[in-house]
Amino acid sequence: MRTDTVSRHASLIFYATTPDDCPYLRERRMVSLFADPEGPMDTALYGNLLQHGFRRSGNHVYRHQCPQCRACIPYRVPVAGFNPDRGQRRVLKRNAGIAATIRDAAFDPVHYRLYAAYVNQRHRGGGMDNPTPDSYLGFVTSQWCRTWLVEFREQDALLGVAVVDRLPDALSAVYTFFDPAAQARSLGTLAVLWQIQRAREEGLTHVYLGYWNPGSRKMAYKNRFRPGERLVNGIWTAAVT
Repeated sequence: MRTDTVSRHASLIFYATTPDDCPYLRERRMVSLFADPEGPMDTALYGNLLQHGFRRSGNHVYRHQCPQCRACIPYRVPVAGFNPDRGQRRVLKRNAGIAATIRDAAFDPVHYRLYAAYVNQRHRGGGMDNPTPDSYLGFVTSQWCRTWLVEFREQDALLGVAVVDRLPDALSAVYTFFDPAAQARSLGTLAVLWQIQRAREEGLTHVYLGYWNPGSRKMAYKNRFRPGERLVNGIWTAAVT
């Protein structure tokens, strides 16, 4: 597939993966559309693709394109109208002693050890466990996108890291990993709340949360950030319960 509608200066070639087991819904098969990794890509172009439902994993830009399933729906939060609900306010109160610090994307052995502990517990046997320093850095960073590694610390102890792409008019939540012992503190929710507030402070319009799937418990938390918008049939529409 070739398109030159995304950018006046770039012609992108897209490829489809072969069907594979869906990690979200049993007995379904997943197909992804991804941009040629050797093709042109930069932060502005990726920001445009993000509006069309694409995501980034390392240098790879992809979108789910399953022939008989549209359960994975891109989800974003318009930051100007967002107000935390009661549960989210409790998360903020519970973690009032945590400070967030933005660092540029680069390898940090402390980050890596935290990431390895997280994925080895949360994704055991799912392909992300037993990471290497190279596979870790290749997942969270890219050669062409401005990415932050946002540290969440309490009394100098590193509890979590949010991987965040800074686009021209939005933030994109790439991934969050945290100390498995701190799971009850809802640090994933805290990271999204921080990104919404940061986007608002910088005058950005949205925070992109990736895919929401009503049949996946892992994705259920995204629908709690309201008001939200879902990309359905190529149009961003207000999310309704």
